[in-house]
Amino acid sequence: MEQSGIYTNYGPINQKFEKRLIEQMFGGVGQCVTVCNATIGLMMALKYVTRHTTASRTPYIIMPSFTFAAAAHAVLWAGFTPLFCDIDPADWMASHQAEDQLLKDYEGQVAAIFPYATFGNATNIAHYTELEKKTGIPVVIDAAASLGAQDARGQGFGCGSPHAIVCSLHATKTMGIGEGGFIYANNPDMIEALRAMGNFGFGQVRHATMPGLNSKLPEIGALLALSGLEHLDAVVRKKCAIEQLYYDHLPGFEFQHQRGTRTSYQFLPVRLPQHLVPHRGAILERMKQKRIGTSTYFSPHLHEQSYFATHCRAGDLSATRALSSSIVSLPLWHEMTPDMVHYVCQQFLNACAAHDM
Repeated sequence: MEQSGIYTNYGPINQKFEKRLIEQMFGGVGQCVTVCNATIGLMMALKYVTRHTTASRTPYIIMPSFTFAAAAHAVLWAGFTPLFCDIDPADWMASHQAEDQLLKDYEGQVAAIFPYATFGNATNIAHYTELEKKTGIPVVIDAAASLGAQDARGQGFGCGSPHAIVCSLHATKTMGIGEGGFIYANNPDMIEALRAMGNFGFGQVRHATMPGLNSKLPEIGALLALSGLEHLDAVVRKKCAIEQLYYDHLPGFEFQHQRGTRTSYQFLPVRLPQHLVPHRGAILERMKQKRIGTSTYFSPHLHEQSYFATHCRAGDLSATRALSSSIVSLPLWHEMTPDMVHYVCQQFLNACAAHDM
C-alpha cells in the first residue's frame, strides 16, 4: 500500500481479495463487490433492485422480524417500509406461507422480498428465484453470517445466485476484519452497477449516472480479509466440531434445523423448553455469575422494538414471538476446547435445573 500510494477506491489489494473470494468460496462462479459494512451493502442492493419502483405505489418490502436491526434500517433508508412476516418454527427463516399471505394481502404494494439466512442457515434460493419469476418482485438475500456456510449441494452458500447475497465481515463474524462486507451475485451487470453506486454513483468518470454513496472498503480492510481467507476453512471446521459437542451435551434441547450441509455459527442458538421461558432472565444471570457470556439473539425481535413498531407493519408473528421469547445464545468460538464446552453445558443444565418443576 505504501509503495503504491493506493489506500481505497477498489485498489489492487481489494481486487485481489474479490478474485480470491470468488475462487475459494464460490468455485469461480459469479462476481462480488466489497463494501465498508454489510448494512450499507443491504441499502445499496435494495436500492438497486427497486430502482424502477415508485415507493408511493409499492411502499413495502417483505422481511422477517426475527433478524438484526440493520436489515430493517436498510429498508427504511432505501425509502421503503418493512412488512414483517412470520418464520418457519423449524429452520427459523422466513415462512414461505407467511410471505405468500402478505403478497396476497398487500397485492400490488410490495417492492421487494428480503429473506434472511438466519444465523447462516441455507435459505432456499431456488424458491426465491421461482417466486421472483412468478411475481416479478425482486429478491435480495441478507446473508450477513453466511460466509463459510454451505448449501445442500456442499457449495458456498449463495453460489450461482442471480440475487444479491449480502455478507458481513464484521468483527463478530466467523471471518471478521472489524467492519466490512461484500455483495455477491452471478450477475455481472448487477455487480458492475453496485460498484458504481458505491463510488458516488459514478457510472462515468466523475459523472453520477445513478443513486450513489461511498461504500468502498479501504485497502487495509481488504488486506485483513485476504489474510482471513487463508484460515477460514480451518476455522469453520473447528467451529462445526464444537457445534456438534454442544448437541452431544444438550440432547434434550431444541436447535435450529439446518437446510445446508454446514453452518458457520457465531454462537450456538438453542431454545428453552416452554416451562423454562419465564425463567430465562434468571438462567442467563446464573450463567453470568459463572463467568459465561450469553445473549438472546434476536430478542426482542424487530416488531417488539419501539422504533420499528412505529415505522413498520407486520402480519401474524406467532412463531416469531414464540422463538424470540425462548432463544438463548451460548458461546462458540473456534479456540474453545472440549472442556470449555463441557463446562458451559454443565452450567447451563444446572441453571435450567434450578427452575425445573
